[in-house]
Amino acid sequence: MAAMGSLLAFSMPAAAQDATGDDFPAPPPGITLPVVEPVISDEEFDSTVPALDSDDPAMDAPLESIEAFERRIAAEQGDEAQIPPQTTEGPQTTEGQAAPLDDPALADGDTVEEIGDAPVRDSELAAPLPPLETFDIEPVELAEEAPSADEPVEITYGIQINGLEDADSETDTDMEGMFNGLASLREDGRKAANMAQVSARLTEDSALLQQILNSEGWYSAEVTTRLDRDDAGVTAVLDVAAGQRFNFSDIVIDAPPVVPETLLADNFPLQTGEPIVAARVQGAEAGLAVALPQNGYPFANIGQRDILLDQYEGTGLYTLPVDPGPRTAFGGIETTGNLAFDADHVATLARFEQGELYNSDDVDDLRKALVATGLFNTVSVTAQPAGEDAGTVEGPDGNVAPAQYATILVEQDAGPARTIAGGAGYGTDQGIRVQGSWTHRNMFPPEGALSFNAILGTSEQGVGASFRRSNAGQRDRTFALTADLNHSDYDAFEAFTGRLGINWSYGSTPLWQKRLSYAYGAQIIGTVEESWDPDLGERVQRTYFIGGLTGQLGLDTTNDLLDATRGFRLTTLIEPEGSLQGSFTPYVRARIDGSAYFPATDSIVLAGRIALGSIQGIARGDLAPSRRFYSGGGGSVRGFGYQQLGPRSQEPNPDYDPTDPDNDEDEFDYYPIGGRSMNEASAEVRYRWGNFGVVGFVDAGQVYEETMPQFSDIRYGVGIGGRYYTNFGPMRLDVAMPLNRREGESRFGLYLSIGQAF
Repeated sequence: MAAMGSLLAFSMPAAAQDATGDDFPAPPPGITLPVVEPVISDEEFDSTVPALDSDDPAMDAPLESIEAFERRIAAEQGDEAQIPPQTTEGPQTTEGQAAPLDDPALADGDTVEEIGDAPVRDSELAAPLPPLETFDIEPVELAEEAPSADEPVEITYGIQINGLEDADSETDTDMEGMFNGLASLREDGRKAANMAQVSARLTEDSALLQQILNSEGWYSAEVTTRLDRDDAGVTAVLDVAAGQRFNFSDIVIDAPPVVPETLLADNFPLQTGEPIVAARVQGAEAGLAVALPQNGYPFANIGQRDILLDQYEGTGLYTLPVDPGPRTAFGGIETTGNLAFDADHVATLARFEQGELYNSDDVDDLRKALVATGLFNTVSVTAQPAGEDAGTVEGPDGNVAPAQYATILVEQDAGPARTIAGGAGYGTDQGIRVQGSWTHRNMFPPEGALSFNAILGTSEQGVGASFRRSNAGQRDRTFALTADLNHSDYDAFEAFTGRLGINWSYGSTPLWQKRLSYAYGAQIIGTVEESWDPDLGERVQRTYFIGGLTGQLGLDTTNDLLDATRGFRLTTLIEPEGSLQGSFTPYVRARIDGSAYFPATDSIVLAGRIALGSIQGIARGDLAPSRRFYSGGGGSVRGFGYQQLGPRSQEPNPDYDPTDPDNDEDEFDYYPIGGRSMNEASAEVRYRWGNFGVVGFVDAGQVYEETMPQFSDIRYGVGIGGRYYTNFGPMRLDVAMPLNRREGESRFGLYLSIGQAF
C-alpha cells in the first residue's frame, strides 16, 4: 500500500489504516476517501513467496567485486588464462599491502563503491597500430559524374486521377477542372526538386480534392494517394471513392413571422431532395441576406447554419436561424462630418420619401448619387433604428403591416472641389481637337459649379464660362448659364461667334437611366460668318443676330446609356428661332433621331440609326451658314469629310494643271453650302469578345436645299472599326471610305473617339 500513498501526494496530518489494518496516510481535512480493498491477502502473499533463510551467513556478507567475481568464475571453469591479475591499485591496508578485493571498505571509509567498466580481454586492442605508409588507399570511382552544385536537380512527374468521372458527370461543376486550376501538383510545370516535394504536393492536393467533393455533396468520399514509378517516370496518382451523394432531407428556416408570409420561402431557392452543394447553400443564404433589407427588414441577421448528416441514409437536415428584426420604414435624414452640403440637399438626391417601406436598393442608390457629385473623399449611408412607430406601412406587394422608423445617417467627408480636366481627339475631317477645363464644383453650395473651358484645334478654337447647378431642386435636373466665344473654320464657312444661353434639363445618367428626358431653354447668338454665295459666285461675309428657344424630348428603352445592346431611343429637337436684325424673321429648326439595338447572339449586336431634319420658314440665303444642316463625318456618314455632303459650290482649283501628267489635283475645289433638310441612316454589326470588339458598318445620307428630306441621291460609306471596352464606355477607332467617290470627296476617313457611333 506504500505505492498508493506515494500517488496521493497530500500533506497528511495523521496516519490512518486501510482495510487490512496497515498504516495509510490520512486524507486532507474535509476529504473522505473510499476504502481500498487489498489486491492480495498477506496469507496468499506469504504462501507464494518462499521465506528467506535468516540463518545463512551470506545474507549479511558484503557483495563481492566484479573483478573477484570474474576470477572465481574463471577458476571454477579451469581457465587460468582468463583469470585476471589481482590489482594492486585501490584501497591499501595499514601495512601498505593491497586490501582484499572483496573488502568494500575504501581508503575514505565509504562503504559504497563506484563500479567501473569491466576489463577488456581482446588482445588485438592492445597490439600496436601499423604505420600509415602501409595502408593501400584506392580512390573511389563514381558510376556517373556528380551533378554540379549550381545545377538544380528536377523531377518531372505526371498526374493521374482515378474514379472521379462518374461523380463529375452528376454535377454542373467541372470538379476536375476546378482541381486542375488549384492543384499544387501543377505548379512549376509539374516539376519538383525531389520526391519529398512531390509527396508533399500530393498530400496537399488529396485534401483539396476531398474538399471539392465535399463541396458538391460527396461527404463520405475518400481520396487515397500513391506515387507510381516505371520506365516512363513518376506519376502522382489520386484514387477517388466518391460514395453516395448527400441530399437535403428537410430544410428548416427558424424565424418569426414576416410580411409577406412567403418572403423567406420565396427568396430561398434550396429545395428538399436536391444535392447539398456548398455554393448553392452559400448563395441562398446570401440571397436571403439581400432580400430581407430590400423588403423592409434592414436589421435582419442570418445565423449559423446547421446541417445534420445521416451517413446511413445519405441525407442532411438543414436548419438556418434567421432574426429578421423589426419591419421598418424610411424616417428622417441626418448628416454628420465634414459637410459638402446639408441634409435637405441629401433628401433631394434620395429617391424615397419618409414613411415608405425601407428598401436597401434605394439606400445604395443614394450613396452612389452622393459619390457621383464628386464632392467627397468618403461618404457612407446607413440605417439606424429611430425607436418610433411608423404605424401601418404598405409594401410594394400591397401588404399592409405595422413598422418602425429608421433614420438614414449620412456621414460626409468633403473632398477637394476643384477639378482640372482635359481631352483630345482626331479625325481626318476635323483634324486635331484638344480641350481643357477648370471647374469648382461647389463654389455656390449646394452643387453650384463655376467652370472655364478652352478649345484648341485645327478647325475650332474658343473659350467659355458657365455656371451649372446640378440636382437643382430635383434629382438629375440641371440649371445652366453659359457664355462662349468661338472661331470655326470649316470648308462650309468660317465664323466668329458669341453665344449666351440659359437651359434647364432633366436627363439620364449612367447611374439612373431614365425612360423620359427633356430640356428647354433660350439663347442669343451673334456671329460673323463667311461662306460661298452661289448667287454672287463668291465668298461673302455677313453678320447675324439670332434669338431663339430650344426644346428637346427623349424616350429611351435601352439597357445601357453608353453601350446599348437592346431597346431603342427616340429624340426630338425643336428650335424656334428668328433674326433680330431689323424686323423679326421667325423660322423653325427641327430634327428627329432614332436608334435601335438587337442582340442577335451573346456576342453579336445589330444596331441601326435614322435621322431626319427640316428647317421651315426661311430661305437658305437668309439663314446663317452655321444654322444650316450638314452631313458627313464621324457622327453622321463616315467615309465622307466633315460637312461634305449636300449642295456644294464649285471654284476653279489654282493648283490644277492639265498639261502636267503627274498633277493629280482636281480641276475644281468644292465647298459645301448646307441645306434646309437632311436624312441619314446607319447599320452596324457589332461583335465583342472580352474587352475587345470589331464593327462592320454602312452609313448613308444626304442634305437638300428643300425644306423637307427628298430621300434622293443617297450617298453611302462603308467601313470597319475596332473597339476596346472600358468601364466608362468603349474606345472607338473607325476607318471608312465612300462608295462611288466623286470629284472633291475624301478617299477615306479615320475616326478616333470614346463611345459607340450611336
